[in-house]
Amino acid sequence: MLAGAVLGKATVFDGKKVVQTRSYGAEARGGAARSEVVISVEQIDYPLVIKADALIAMSQQAFDRYFSRVKENGIVIIDEVLVKSDPAQCKGFKLVKIPATKIASQELKRPIVANMIMLGALVALTGIVTEDSLIKSVRESVPKEAEKINIEALRRGRELAGGVRGQR
Repeated sequence: MLAGAVLGKATVFDGKKVVQTRSYGAEARGGAARSEVVISVEQIDYPLVIKADALIAMSQQAFDRYFSRVKENGIVIIDEVLVKSDPAQCKGFKLVKIPATKIASQELKRPIVANMIMLGALVALTGIVTEDSLIKSVRESVPKEAEKINIEALRRGRELAGGVRGQR
């Protein structure tokens, strides 16, 4: 949810139109959650994603449920620690595997920033928002004491995205 909110706010800072929707599972914490961000330079007619340009999947359930909604030649970024993909499922889009949970836990010592690692990778791969807008959005979206670690997580995500090869 936070990564979607940060992306949405960064989009506004870049002068684009944006609609963000969220949905949660029945569980209070740790259950299924989804954040959709629709971005355009023009007026947005419909607030939900019909076919996504990109998908970040941080759970097997999310991958299994939503990968088929990605456009032909879109990007699917998975947390390789939490999501396993069958090559037969991955036809028609670029699959990028990022060890976000591992990096967040072992290197950054804050598992909760795995989402920011994935967001940094998405922005590096798509260029959907500027780095300045993304950092400004983080600073306005997280508590002051969490800014540094979240910005570092974005940076690690960008680095990881630069060092991976997509798979078909």
